[in-house]
Parts: sequence; C-alpha cells; structure tokens
Amino acid sequence: MPAKLTALLTCKNERANIGPCLDSVASIADELLVADSGSTDGTLEYVRRRGDCRVIEREYRTAGDFKNWAIPQATHQWVLILDCDERVTPAMAAEIRQLLAGEPPHDAYWMGRANHLMGHRVHYTDWARDRLVRLFRRDLGRYEGPSDHGNVCVPTGNYGSLRTLLDHYTLWSWESYLRKFDRYTRVQAEQWHAGGRKPSYRRMLISPPLRFFRDFVLHRGFLDGMVGLQISMMSAFYTFMKQARLWELHYGLQQDEVEPEAIAAAERRAA
Repeated sequence: MPAKLTALLTCKNERANIGPCLDSVASIADELLVADSGSTDGTLEYVRRRGDCRVIEREYRTAGDFKNWAIPQATHQWVLILDCDERVTPAMAAEIRQLLAGEPPHDAYWMGRANHLMGHRVHYTDWARDRLVRLFRRDLGRYEGPSDHGNVCVPTGNYGSLRTLLDHYTLWSWESYLRKFDRYTRVQAEQWHAGGRKPSYRRMLISPPLRFFRDFVLHRGFLDGMVGLQISMMSAFYTFMKQARLWELHYGLQQDEVEPEAIAAAERRAA
C-alpha cells in the first residue's frame, strides 16, 4: 500500500502565494496542513473556503521552532514541508508519487531548489547550489541548527536525494525581501551575542568582499548578468549587516545615554 503524505505549508500573510502552492501539491498530498502564524490579509479566509485544508495556528518565534511545533500534528507518516513561495513541479510530483508507491529506502530526502529573482531563474551564484531536506518521516524529522536557516535532521542519518527540483520564487521585490533581511540579520546577531561571540574588525572588513567574490566569480554569478550582480551584492551586504548588528549589540549606545539633557529639555518644551 502506498505511503500517505501530508503537505505542510507554513505561512503568514501569503494570500498571493498560497493558492498556487497548494494547487501544485494537491495531486500527491493525502492531507494539506496549513500552519499559520497570524495572517491578516485574507490568507486564512481563502484557505478555509477551499475546503481541502486543515488549519493550525500559533504565534511565530523562529522558523525552526514554528515548524517543529507543526510537524508532529501531521496526520500521515510522510511529511513534505513547503513555504508558500515554493511550487512542486509536475516532474517532482511524479517522482514523489513513485517513491511513496513502494517502500522508500531512506528516512529523509534532500531536494534542490530552482530559485528565481523577480521571476527570473537563477542559474549561478550560491542560489543555484540550494539544497534542503523537505521530505521525511514525520516521527524522525526535526529542524536543527540556526533558528531561521536550520535544516531537517533525522537521527538515523539515512538520507536520499530527489532528482527533480522544487521551484522557489524567492522574492518578487526588494521591499519584501528587506523585511526578511531585517529579521534574519537581527536573529543571527542575537544568537552570536548570546553565544559570547565578539565583533571583529577583520570579519567586518574582509567577509563581505569575500562573499561577493565567491558568488560573482567562483560561483559564476556574472553569467546571470544583472540578476547575478544583484544577488552577489545583496549577499555581501547581508554578510556585512550581520557583523554590524553584532557590533550594535555589544557597543551601540542609546540616545538617552548620549544626550539625556537634550531629551529632557525637548520633553519640557513639549509639555
């Protein structure tokens, strides 16, 4: 008997994305489980109108924490985790269907992602080397590692790989990405700070250009033209901002520490 599959989608305010994502996986999923963390844009209303989804809700702290809460609530023994900006291609659906029709030899499966920048497929840079564990046995797989960029691990160490790629519409605008950028850099700096890591002049100076060189030259981002240039530049800036925010946590001063008399005078005038 074929193994049954729960497709687990995590979301918050994904009204534009969630429909195509659900449609892409509906043909192979025995359960569509939507884990929402406070949508206010009509996402949940749309999901409930569909009638083919089960909804669970909880506040969001970090990606790994949220997904580890949701995974055990899947009904079936196999789980496929998707973000709403991802799409299961027909080729991937066929591969997963064939895999689960028999007895899968592994407990978890790596899959590559075909990433897109504002609709343009990225063939080079680090984005083209993107691989994640997303298909796994429910009772074994849990997220480990950095809270917003961890990956699924299984204690057996029994991993396989899918041949097909998952479509990932990584970002449609820099505005939307920069909101995530703010959270990612803050969370990473907070983790470093909590672990006792100190700011480093050398890392702040050297790491960003090295990151640009890796993406644009070593990983041949220049072959993606303007798309590759933008990704390489943003990756370098991301590397810089993680270091800058760590410095902020250690040495940043607040305004009321620097000019308390000016603040008090302004408040008196306002009163």
